[in-house]
Amino acid sequence: MKIAVGASSFGDAAPEVLEWLQKKGIEVVRNPYGRKMTQEEIIEHLQGAVGLLAGLEPLNEEVFRACPELKAIARIGIGMDNVDREAAARHGIKVSNTPEGPTDAVAEMTLAALLAICHNLIPANEDVHKGIWKKRMGRSIQELKVLMVGYGAIGRRTAELLRGLGAEIMIYDKYLPEESTHALAEGVAAADVISLHASGKEEILSEELFARMKENVILLNSARGGLINEQALYHALKTGKVAAFWGDALWSEPYEGMLRECGNAVLTPHICTYTTQCRMSMERQAVENLLEDLEYGL
Repeated sequence: MKIAVGASSFGDAAPEVLEWLQKKGIEVVRNPYGRKMTQEEIIEHLQGAVGLLAGLEPLNEEVFRACPELKAIARIGIGMDNVDREAAARHGIKVSNTPEGPTDAVAEMTLAALLAICHNLIPANEDVHKGIWKKRMGRSIQELKVLMVGYGAIGRRTAELLRGLGAEIMIYDKYLPEESTHALAEGVAAADVISLHASGKEEILSEELFARMKENVILLNSARGGLINEQALYHALKTGKVAAFWGDALWSEPYEGMLRECGNAVLTPHICTYTTQCRMSMERQAVENLLEDLEYGL
């Protein structure tokens, strides 16, 4: 049995998972590019494979038609935006993900980004390396009003960490109206910090909502770049309406967009889940999901 791997880092954190598959007589073909594959590349990579341990490569009708032996996809991570699940169902392909694994890692990195921004860690470090001894005034997390946009497992865990530091948490989740404490526009207008944890990639923070934000608001995005109007964010960073932005999942990857011009934009290359514990948990769960869907004895 042949299993293809789309995720470029699979096996780096948990090589024993790769060894376990190989000991079971399964042929494992890893991503040869060390990056997200294009549609043409994933089609070629999947030839002869019955299962895929998926990263963020495009998985759509055209891919499924070209790979008739494919029976199961196990996404290593939460997001399923790159998988056309309706097309997969039409082709009899089972699809799974690993929603529990990333929770702590993403919440921790969101908190780390906010702390770094509030305490000026990045510019302070740059100053000292340049021979500049400058004491910058920061902000405490205590009493900050933080709007959580999306209140699934990651949003809840992030809120828990922030509450522990004295932040006032506001909640908006269109799928959980019973949990929401504010309407979106109301929350955006009141927040000192807006943290995005919503699913999907439909735009949430529009140009109109940027106009409602407080001056010097901090914006955090561990979800998808498409949730934010990039042009409106760029303008808000340039004018100082948004004091600082951190984003990990950007509008395109590798990111070559306009926000690279903004010194108050902290941009990371989709690494929220890149902790040893998180990768091990997700990869093990994905393998178990895949073998179960392929009805291959664990």
